[in-house]
Amino acid sequence: MEEMEEELKCPVCGSFYREPIILPCSHNICQACARNILVQTPESESPQSRRASGSGVSDYDYLDLDKMSLYSEADSGYGSYGGFASAPTTPCQKSPNGVRVFPPAMPPPPTHLSAALAPVPRNSCITCPQCHRSLILDDRGLRGFPKNRVLEGVIDRYQQSKAAALKCQLCEKAPKEATVMCEQCDVFYCDPCRLRCHPPRGPLAKHRLVPPAQGRVSRRLSPRKVSTCTDHELENHSMYCVQCKMPVCYQCLEEGKHSSHEVKALGAMWKLHKSQLSQALNGLSDRAKEAKEFLVQLRNMVQQIQENSVEFEACLVAQCDALIDALNRRKAQLLARVNKEHEHKLKVVRDQISHCTVKLRQTTGLMEYCLEVIKENDPSGFLQISDALIRRVHLTEDQWGKGTLTPRMTTDFDLSLDNSPLLQSIHQLDFVQMKASSPVPATPILQLEECCTHNNSATLSWKQPPLSAVPAEGYILELDDGNGGQFREVYVGKETMCTVDGLHFNSTYNARVKAFNKTGVSQYSKTLVLQTSEDTDSEEQTLPFPVPSERLPLRRMSPFSSTLNLQPSFPGRSYFDFRSSPHQLSLHSSLQSLNAPVDIKKLLAVAWFAFDPGSAHSDIIFSNDNLTVTCSSYDDRVVLGKTGFSKGVHYWELTVDRYDNHPDPAFGVAHMDVMKDVMLGKDDKAWAMYVDNNRSWFMHNNSHTNRTEGGITKGATIGVLLDLNRKTLTFFINDEQQGPIAFENVEGLFFPAVSLNRNVQVTLHTGLPVPDFYSSRASIA
Repeated sequence: MEEMEEELKCPVCGSFYREPIILPCSHNICQACARNILVQTPESESPQSRRASGSGVSDYDYLDLDKMSLYSEADSGYGSYGGFASAPTTPCQKSPNGVRVFPPAMPPPPTHLSAALAPVPRNSCITCPQCHRSLILDDRGLRGFPKNRVLEGVIDRYQQSKAAALKCQLCEKAPKEATVMCEQCDVFYCDPCRLRCHPPRGPLAKHRLVPPAQGRVSRRLSPRKVSTCTDHELENHSMYCVQCKMPVCYQCLEEGKHSSHEVKALGAMWKLHKSQLSQALNGLSDRAKEAKEFLVQLRNMVQQIQENSVEFEACLVAQCDALIDALNRRKAQLLARVNKEHEHKLKVVRDQISHCTVKLRQTTGLMEYCLEVIKENDPSGFLQISDALIRRVHLTEDQWGKGTLTPRMTTDFDLSLDNSPLLQSIHQLDFVQMKASSPVPATPILQLEECCTHNNSATLSWKQPPLSAVPAEGYILELDDGNGGQFREVYVGKETMCTVDGLHFNSTYNARVKAFNKTGVSQYSKTLVLQTSEDTDSEEQTLPFPVPSERLPLRRMSPFSSTLNLQPSFPGRSYFDFRSSPHQLSLHSSLQSLNAPVDIKKLLAVAWFAFDPGSAHSDIIFSNDNLTVTCSSYDDRVVLGKTGFSKGVHYWELTVDRYDNHPDPAFGVAHMDVMKDVMLGKDDKAWAMYVDNNRSWFMHNNSHTNRTEGGITKGATIGVLLDLNRKTLTFFINDEQQGPIAFENVEGLFFPAVSLNRNVQVTLHTGLPVPDFYSSRASIA
């Protein structure tokens, strides 16, 4: 009930409505407040003047507010609070609800009753304080508006429900608590006022006095006053005008403007509108219920946010503390190295000091002895020892001259701490979700005008949308089994055209493609339905691809459909072939049947590809249709192949065309974002074997393992075998496996990779079968 209180208060005075009237806009206002906000209009704007001018406007056209033409405040200087300027001599006030109220020119009436009965000035205008719609009153003034009896009843019931104890209605100052109510007088009395104003004698003796609570109930149950017609005050409402949407009396039907309108029974329309209001309230109740549930959800979110904030702060503090601990540990390690270097330097210098001290003592002793010998006057005795002393002096002098007087250790510490990368990383430390992550590429579009079928072959072509701002690093083409089964990847790479050969004749398949980059993959393109020719003996024909780009139901009669069919065309396996053209990738592959065994060598993918100038370092030099590469720098530079592999078994070779000054090129596989200006394998994005003229090593993330004897020279052949089924990488030199399996548990998208400098030139060979011994071993396994 308390939420309803604002609905029961006048927007002008801010108190409960008293004698509310209904404005044509359906809003309510106290009758006294309506008189307070009246504004007098110019004579030319009155209804009478408009009728006299022959405008043809009826007496009741003021109800049509959308067609009303109001005077201009700039011209007249008059105005109401809701959009018109008041006259300079008419100050405005504000109600408790913040509404501007324009008082009349005369002093305000003292009471609501006298205000309601006072005459309304001619040519008055009133503006609704809620919707600010204005209208000019006719001769009836405020009496032309119906009174809202229902609102009065709701306010009475609300005030009675809010009153804790009924008060006496006749106490002059502080009302006392009522003890009885007279049903005939409809007045609550306290005991003193009852004895003084309602003595139990004379005509009042027949009145029935009841307790206040019972009187409240009887007052609620007592019939309300029947509302009367605003045009005919002595007549009660008996019908409802459907056109005007208002109750009317019988005189309105016979004499007034409603005589030609459609009318219905007041009781029937009352029940109908109650039903409509109840139905509308049901929908509003559902919205209110949803709002309450939403508020509960929001309050739970507040609690969850607080809990998550505490948890996240604790996690952040723990992560930063872990970084600080790691830095302190590293600090301790570096200080230990400095202390070790310090002790080493001191030991070397102290040892040299001790050695020089002993040597100097010996030299000084020898010098003093020689001086004493020189003082001797015995020639023969002197000559007996002089040769030996001369040799000792020269020997001692020579000993001092062989670096003895040069410090064995410098005072400088040959240690330099490079903290700039760490400081840069600390400055770049940030929350991942706060950084603007690059979006995934847009969905590719299949180019129907470039797609065609040729006997049991089909060519598919696709492109990125014209307005796509996110580049794609590659594409994934998928084909189904021709029977509505699961899609399977048949190509992963940068090319945008693919030819599929060796398909079943008179078969229907489906194809789709998606793009990918470092962030992720795009949505699939619309699925296309393809069909091969009907007969193997049919004439050579090239059929353009059909116009529909949306997925169609599988139809045998569709003449334009071709994709991979995994049903065996001969026992044990099915086969498909991707052939190359200047703009097409060429792949040969075989897929194993689900039930029949098959030779693994026939199941391994055989791929044709070249080096990729677009992703290579700028120092790489390409030739021979991008199959031969060298470098213009003495430093190692990385170049990748055009095709990436994520499944299957793939083998390729590189021949050494030039090998000068014993460099150590590296061969292997890498991710697209591998470092291009260092040797392959220096970072964690590459897996490689680097080799010189005598031996080789495996390297990943700058970790060197498995030194193996045997190097390369000009004309040597290096083989790389990437088995993504077994997740292994193996290297070969001159058709012999070099060392053990180089790397295991390799997963992801890998590109063939080479790093070399200007002393090396290699040529790529693709489309080769795997070594025989590996195929035999795989078949046995």
